[in-house]
Amino acid sequence: MNDPERPITQQKSQRVYWIFQLTGWGVITLGRFIGGVTVLELAWPRLLLELLLVNALGLALSHWLHDFVRRKGWRTLPIRKLAWRILVVSFVCGAPIGIVTQFTYLSALHDPELFLREYAPALQFRLALPLAFALEIVNWALVFVLWLTIYFTVIAVREHRSAQFKQSELARALQLAELRLLKSQLNPHFLFNALNTVRSLIADNPARAQDAVTRLAKTLRYTLRSPQDELVTLSQELEIVADYLELESMRFEDRLRIEHHVPDHAGGVQIPVMLLQTLVENAIKHGIAELPAGGLLRISAAVRNVTLTLEVENPRPPAPTRAAQEGVGLRNARDRLRLLFGERAGLELDLSKPGVATARLRIPVNP
Repeated sequence: MNDPERPITQQKSQRVYWIFQLTGWGVITLGRFIGGVTVLELAWPRLLLELLLVNALGLALSHWLHDFVRRKGWRTLPIRKLAWRILVVSFVCGAPIGIVTQFTYLSALHDPELFLREYAPALQFRLALPLAFALEIVNWALVFVLWLTIYFTVIAVREHRSAQFKQSELARALQLAELRLLKSQLNPHFLFNALNTVRSLIADNPARAQDAVTRLAKTLRYTLRSPQDELVTLSQELEIVADYLELESMRFEDRLRIEHHVPDHAGGVQIPVMLLQTLVENAIKHGIAELPAGGLLRISAAVRNVTLTLEVENPRPPAPTRAAQEGVGLRNARDRLRLLFGERAGLELDLSKPGVATARLRIPVNP
């Protein structure tokens, strides 16, 4: 399959490359022009023409270098091998343009005659011309060394950012896969308990069993949608919890009593899908179901300091089992919170009160 974004990315990269090329050579041209006119007082029309011609040659050579190093795959070379290649190719490109420069007005910018006249007058006439050629070649070689250094630095930074982006995308893909795995462990557990409730009602009370099937259908629809949604509003989650609790009330009858204390402004806060239902199911399974007299299940919520605090409180046996303290449901709930919110969210099971268990959930209001 063709990637439509790839040509766009290549076009953008080429556009940026030419912007930097023209800007860089334009700065070199402007700098030498100002130096020649103000310091050496050279005639500006001829100086400008020669600068444009010579630097156009430099631009052409640097573009050839760009294609050459890409074809040869220099970007994958280690630093040491790359360094000496940069030096060699810079002098190869700097030599012809340095020689050409020596026959132009621009040679006055690097004239060694004054230096020789001051420090080695005896060698002035013998070394002036060779040293002038050498200075021009070295000067242009350094320009190409700088050009290649900037080029490979930009390439290294871009590849590093690309690797970081790919790593973050991979981490996110793994995170989503882990979330789906956690939810796949959670959903069958919930459905198994709900089906047991319906089965227990079929023989004893067919009419209530029919109502239970209707409510179970709603929970199934919600459960089947949950893989597409990571977050839902608290009010949406409370609706499915109400259906689940109605199913459980049919089974436990007077042994299960329910209280809700959820303010209206908390209903719009987003929470992980099926999370409250997991806490309620855990409270019934390991608390109320273990007590002959059952008990009161209390669900309360409050929003303080941009944090939603959600509590599910239930009676419990005097000595809670290990599964009640750290079962699959609570462990999965903590893992999902960690993946979705990091350290900003948390879930704790408070067993400090005798005969009472409180699952306390903290979620940021604006994740």
